This record gives sequence, C-alpha cells and structure tokens, in this order.
Amino acid sequence: MTISPAVARPGHGSGVDPVALVERLAAGATRADRLTHLERIPARPAVPEPWPEWADQSVVAAYSSRGVVQPWRHQVRAAGHAHAGQHVVVATGTASGKSLAYLLPALTAIRAGRGPRGQRGSSTLYLAPTKALAQDQRASIAALGLDVRVATHDGDSTQEQRDWTRDHAEYVLTNPDMLHRSLLPAHDRWARFFATVDFVVVDECHHYRGVFGAHVAQVLRRLRRVCAAHGASPTFVLASATVAEPEVAARRLTGLDVAAVTDDDSPRGEVAVGLWEPPLTSYAGEQGAPVRRPAAAETADLLADLVVEGVRTLAFVRSRRGVEQVARRASDLLAEVDPALAARVDSYRGGYLPEERRALEDDLRSGRLLGMAATNALELGIDVSGLDAVLVTGYPGTRSAFWQQVGRAGRTGGGALGMLIARDDPLDTYLVHHPEALLGRPVEGIVFDPDNPYVLGPHLCAAAQELPITLADLALFGPTARGLLDDLVEAGLLRRRPQGWFWTDRRRAADLADIRSTGGAQVQLVEGGTGRVVGTVDGGRAHATAHIGAIYVHRGETWQVEHLDLDEHVAEIRQTDVDYTTTARDVADITIVEERDHQRWGGCRVSFGSVDVSNQVTSYLRRRSRTGEVIDETPLDLPVRSLRTSAVWWTVPDDVLEATGLDRADLPGAAHAAEHCSIGLLPLFATCDRWDIGGVSTARHPDTGVLTVFVHDGHPGGAGFAERGYATAREWLTATRATIAACECVSGCPSCIQSPKCGNGNDPLDKDGAVLLLDALLAG
Repeated sequence: MTISPAVARPGHGSGVDPVALVERLAAGATRADRLTHLERIPARPAVPEPWPEWADQSVVAAYSSRGVVQPWRHQVRAAGHAHAGQHVVVATGTASGKSLAYLLPALTAIRAGRGPRGQRGSSTLYLAPTKALAQDQRASIAALGLDVRVATHDGDSTQEQRDWTRDHAEYVLTNPDMLHRSLLPAHDRWARFFATVDFVVVDECHHYRGVFGAHVAQVLRRLRRVCAAHGASPTFVLASATVAEPEVAARRLTGLDVAAVTDDDSPRGEVAVGLWEPPLTSYAGEQGAPVRRPAAAETADLLADLVVEGVRTLAFVRSRRGVEQVARRASDLLAEVDPALAARVDSYRGGYLPEERRALEDDLRSGRLLGMAATNALELGIDVSGLDAVLVTGYPGTRSAFWQQVGRAGRTGGGALGMLIARDDPLDTYLVHHPEALLGRPVEGIVFDPDNPYVLGPHLCAAAQELPITLADLALFGPTARGLLDDLVEAGLLRRRPQGWFWTDRRRAADLADIRSTGGAQVQLVEGGTGRVVGTVDGGRAHATAHIGAIYVHRGETWQVEHLDLDEHVAEIRQTDVDYTTTARDVADITIVEERDHQRWGGCRVSFGSVDVSNQVTSYLRRRSRTGEVIDETPLDLPVRSLRTSAVWWTVPDDVLEATGLDRADLPGAAHAAEHCSIGLLPLFATCDRWDIGGVSTARHPDTGVLTVFVHDGHPGGAGFAERGYATAREWLTATRATIAACECVSGCPSCIQSPKCGNGNDPLDKDGAVLLLDALLAG
C-alpha cells in the first residue's frame, strides 16, 4: 500500500482539492502509469428563486429552519408543474434537491386538505426501488418537524405498523414490490387511502430498466386503474439524476404525457474524474494470456490510502463477493498502519439483515465509518452527505450508473473525486483509453419493453383479480393486451364473461409475476447445525453461486456451501478459512423460434427475433484469491434451465468465409472471440451490463446452416437489450472490431476477447480470426 501525504482537511464532510488528491494517489514509480486520464469538471454556481405563492407557509418555514432560505429554480419549476396537476419528471444532477420538487406540492396538499378532525384529505404514495431509500426519505420528512403522518410500508414493517399506515398515514413510502404484492391486491381494504391519492412519486426512475422496468410500468398502470376505481386521478412526479430523454422514459413507465425539467440550477463544487488501469502481472492466465492485477485489489489499496488521510470514501464494487474482499483487504492494510483505523471500514450489500443495513447507513452518515465498500445498493439517493471520494470498481454497465455513483461524492458542495478502476475486461480497457466514450457522451436512454408478453400476461391476471378487466381497460395495458387475454382464457387462468375478464383461480394472481426477475424464489443460506440464516442469493443465480463447494463471503467471514436443496430453496453452509474463490462453468445451446426482423449486409445477414436458450452449470473452478490462478475443476450435477427470450444474431455464409482466407478449423475460435467482445461492448449502446446478456456462437448452426453468432437477453421474453443491439448493430460491431484489433496482446486476453463468464474456459479463441470475420461482416 502507498501512504500518501495528507491532502484533506480533517472532520466530517471536509473539503478536498480533488486534482491534488488524484496526483498524490498516482505519485511514485509503481503507480506512475496507472492514471490514464484526468478530467476536471468546473464548479457551478446556484440559481435561486423565491418560494412560490401557493406553497404552505408552515412547509416553507420548516425548510427555512433547515437552512433552505430559497429553493433553486429547477425545484420551483418542477414543483409548480406538479401543483398544477401536470405530470412531471425532474432529471437533474445528484444532490440537486429533487426531493423538494415533489415534497413541496405534496406536503402543501396534505396540510390544506386535512379535515377538521384530522381526517385524510390528500395523500401521497412514494415509490423507491429499495427499502433503504424509502427509509431514508422518511427520516428526511420527519426532520422537517411538520404535523404530517408519514409511514413506510415494506417487508420490514410489522402488522401493527401496516394497519396504522393503511388507516392513518398521509404520506406512504413503499417500493414497487409491496405495491404489487400488498397494496394493489388489497385495494378494497386500502380504499380510504387510494381515494385520496393526489400525488404518486416515482424516485430514481432510471433504475427501472430491462425486465424490472417493464414490470414496474405494468404495476403503475394497475395503480392508475385502482386509483380511478376509488375516484382518484393522481399526478405523477418522477425523479432521476441520470436519464436521457426523461420525458420519453417517464411516458413509457407511466403511460402518461410527462413534462421534463432538466436544467440543473443547484451549486456544485469542482469534480475530478480519474480513469485508473491496474498494472499487468507476471501471471499468465487461461491460454497463456497476460493478466492485470484484479481491480478489487487495486480498489482496496486506494480505499486504505484515502482512509489513512481522513478522506471519507465510498467504493462501489460490482459483486457481493467483491465487496467483502475489498473491505477485508482494506481493513488488513489499515491494521498495519493503525489498528484503530481497521474498524472504520466496513461493507454494505444486499443479503444483509435489515438491522445490519440500518446500522451501517447510520455509521456512514455520522462519519464513524471513513470508508465503505458497497454494491450498487448505495448508488441510489440515500443521504450520505459529506463524502469526499468515490471509487468505482469496474465500469458499472452504463454511463448513467457511473455518473450516479460518482455523484455520491461532494454532496456538501465541496470538491470531490470520482475514480474508475478498470477491470481486465474489453469494455473497461476500451473506456480508460478512450475517455471520450465515457466522459464525452450523454447518458443512455432507458431500455425496456412494457409489452413483453412474459411480463404483461401475469400483470393482466393480477389486474383481473383486483378488478375485472373490461374493454375500456385495454388501452391502458397496450396493443398486445387483447390477444394475451384470449391466451390467458385458453390457459384457464381467466374467464371471459359479458362484463369482462375475471380471475377465477384460487391462487394469488400477484404471485405469478416476479417483478425483480430473479429467476425464482430466493435461496436462503443457512448455517449447518444452528439453522441461522446468514444471507440470501437470488434464485436465478443459485446454480452458479450456491452450488455444493461454492465459497460465499459475508461481512468478512468465509463460508462454504455443503448442500443445496433447490426444491426448498435452502443452501446449508459452514464457516471456513480458504485462500481461493470459486467460479461456475456452464454449457449453453440456442434454437431460433422466430425471426422478427433482419438486415442484409452484402451476403451476410443480421437478424432479431425470439430464441430458446438452454443452460446447465456443469462444474466449478477454484481460483487463488490473489492471482486468479486456477487450482482445479470439480464437476457438478445440476438440472438444465430453459429460457425463451430475444436475441440479435448475425450470419456469414460459406462463400464470404472463403474470401477471408480463414481455415475451417479456425472458424469456431474466431466466432467465439467475436461473440465475447461484442457482449463486452454492448453496454455502450444499451442500458445493460454483460451479466444481463449472454451469447452462443457456432461455425455452423443447425437453424441457419452457416456460421452464426448470437447475443441474447438473459430474461424471459427479452429485456430490450438485444433489440437495442440490433438497432445499433453497425456501430456496435464496428466498435467490437476496433477493440479487438487495438488490444496490445498477441493472441487474446481478458481486455479483448476473454470473458469471465465463459462456460467453455475461453477455449477456443482466435483473435486474428475474429478481426477477419468482423471485417467480412462489416464490409457488407
């Protein structure tokens, strides 16, 4: 670890000189070449505006007592739209005070509408993508000290709390999951609340993308329908720090015309954004390719350096396992300098118990913790003001998510540092050497398909159980709803009567829709002998992360899975101490169901359509923690999982292949290499990361008869990512070709054609062949 001279003033939320901080971190012979780019974003002054005349004076006084003498112009504009009944999305920077834009009209309406005996007159429903954000918002409202009845309704609420919320709360904070499973199915019991809903707040709306976004879009349509049945027509207010074409995204989410407020009039200190590439190691990885030092290890070193200097730092890490590794290594390094500092670093991720999450959030806010490694659970707008620096371990999949994470630093208006530490990955390597692709381009638009039949079908069932679906409702649910209703009747899930479509099954219809699309019920990780629940993993990842022999890290403790019961959704684990990690390997096959569209590129063809994908985890590798070196491989006996989804694929006929000069024996490796790199680059063109998508390549596919490369969505019915790839195919595949050709390695490495999720151990791969193959495709 490199210990840098102090560059930060001590104290809670102390300011930093971000450029000087980066230069200090990069100083020294061993780090001289790691900083590949430094971007300075200048400070911005505030543009205030007087409080609007319609605002309740007690609400204004409450904000004034908290130091808000005047709001900023964009807050007043957005609040004015909402007060006038215009649906609005406010899309301004992180820490720009978006909450005031919806709280001012909502709290004003609550204060004005309450009856003489305290009866509900106006209510607001607030939706956050996580429980933590809703709890944080509740604390912020409570801090205003207003006589407003505020309550959260989530999985941590007791029955007594839920009953009080239903009967008395005027500002209800929940999440799409609880709205889907609890409030809407029981809308008759919540009738007094739904009849008074004047505002629906959809916070962090950029988070609703892919299949999750499609589910939330249908949940919001069901909400509109239930509110209307109880006589309410709420105004929707959406908020996000990072979304392109926000009015388009908001309209797709809500089905309503939405005005957009995008000019940010809040103050901002100088921000320094650094791009950091870990050095090559002496270790040769798979197929003898050079390997860079793991990004997690590099992040841990930087986190420890910053904590030593009193710089309050949040390190975002992609995986739960990585979060634990970064926190543990940083603590070990700090213990060598000052044992007291080791306790001032901790980890935060999904899978922790609710009380653990709350305590960690409090410790971060108070400054008791100087450093924290976290998954994107802390990417959202939870108030952790006072942070000086953010380390982003690996590109988070989209420019939107990158700026959301970097924006967590400098929330007090002082200078801030954001640093991207590149993984050994094609996209990360491309970005740190092509900063204009990350820093010089706007954020992406939100990609999701609300008409996905695998999404819409279950929500039609849920809607029918809430209230029978009538012909008048069809426009609300989109153009494919009518045909799906007939399919649901034929399947015996709905019954058609003269008045409409009715749910007649004894089951809860809401249980048919897994809105998080985790691929099944969560698997509980239970300590053998005691039965204590240590954590959970998503059902869709259980085969790969909770198989027998898998290593699981929880808050610095290492556990090994001894038994997995897929029927009971339980994995039995025991605590252990090992110096290796585990990585699952799988095999996949793909069948074309339907081609929906295609483009001719000379003799080649690029297509988009539906496919069936089968996948089976067949074994796992043990790798040394520090180097990534493979120790051994152990076979597994797990069932095949099947998926019908959307895909983009391209084919190259035999005569075109012959003109490239490629030998027939080299074609599988060339196609495989092109597939890997194209998957790695697709996040530049769609709001996804490589774990949202998959791929299959073959020198001769039985459905096409020629060389074919597929890239498919990893969710039933598709998430819109492959469709976006098809729409931008030429630009996407041109960038893929450029990335492979520009890489300095000889025969392929993790920075260009090797994939961390390859089920075939990155074999075969042919770097030069991939360039020739893509040249032939693009020439068309």
